[in-house]
Amino acid sequence: MTRDRDPAGRPRNARPRDGLGRPLDRADDPGSEVAGTDRIPDDLVITGAEAAALADRLLRGGRPFHAHEVLEAAWKSGPAGERDLWQGLAQIAVGLTHARRGNARGAVALLSRGAERVRGYQDGAGSPDGAVSPDGAGSQRAVGRPASPFGMNVDAFLAAADDLAARIERDGLGAIPPADLSPGLLAGAPGPGGG
Repeated sequence: MTRDRDPAGRPRNARPRDGLGRPLDRADDPGSEVAGTDRIPDDLVITGAEAAALADRLLRGGRPFHAHEVLEAAWKSGPAGERDLWQGLAQIAVGLTHARRGNARGAVALLSRGAERVRGYQDGAGSPDGAVSPDGAGSQRAVGRPASPFGMNVDAFLAAADDLAARIERDGLGAIPPADLSPGLLAGAPGPGGG
């Protein structure tokens, strides 16, 4: 088996993918663009605001695998102090991908793990001094870390991830409406149906 590699020898996968990130057989795609298969470049460098906006559009559009790739790019190219934020958001996107692919166990695990990582970012875990201050709502926020970085409604996104994990664990994936698998990341952006 030969893997696609970049010039430095790192593994890359240039195969086209479906809307949930599953590789398509090259024979099934004779070079034409298949709807939903556009790839996020492996070497994407993106600002936090750009990543938040693009990931929000992809999540709301039912493309969590692609949102994961954008969030992963932000984690790899962003400042070290934001690593847990981006990594946790990417894990939540992978959890949503598992849910859409029918993998309840993987969905619950990644939704929960990602939410905990983002909470660690919010609470100051990994900060040099570990300092936190009350935000007035009874929870803790890291000093100097905004509650809604880059316009994201992190609290609502985490609540959606927690709710989905609990519902999937309790009732299975069959009880989850598809629209619930497309949570928004940005505050005040329109929902999957445009409103």
